[in-house]
Amino acid sequence: MLFDMLKIRLQRIGRKNDPAFRAVLTDSKNSTKSGKFLEILGTYNPKAGLVNFEVDRIKHWLSKGAQASDTMHNFLVHNKAIEGKKKNVLPKKKPTLKRKELKAKK
Repeated sequence: MLFDMLKIRLQRIGRKNDPAFRAVLTDSKNSTKSGKFLEILGTYNPKAGLVNFEVDRIKHWLSKGAQASDTMHNFLVHNKAIEGKKKNVLPKKKPTLKRKELKAKK
């Protein structure tokens, strides 16, 4: 099979104010909300605290060259499915500027 870059990422499902996610294998060019995916690799429910990933299928796709998103990578490291260090997924904070500095920039 010849694919473009494959990604293992979380796809949000569930209704408003009740988030649930499924781990899917998708083409990296598909948007997260497109709904297109090749295979469902597990589920994650943050409210109930349930994490259910098919580790053998995830390892299979990672060995074939698929890349896990940063958040998915952190889940897999936390659940000891793969070896490695967690990645920082939070945006970098910029130091706050004082009012005088903001006025000087204008």
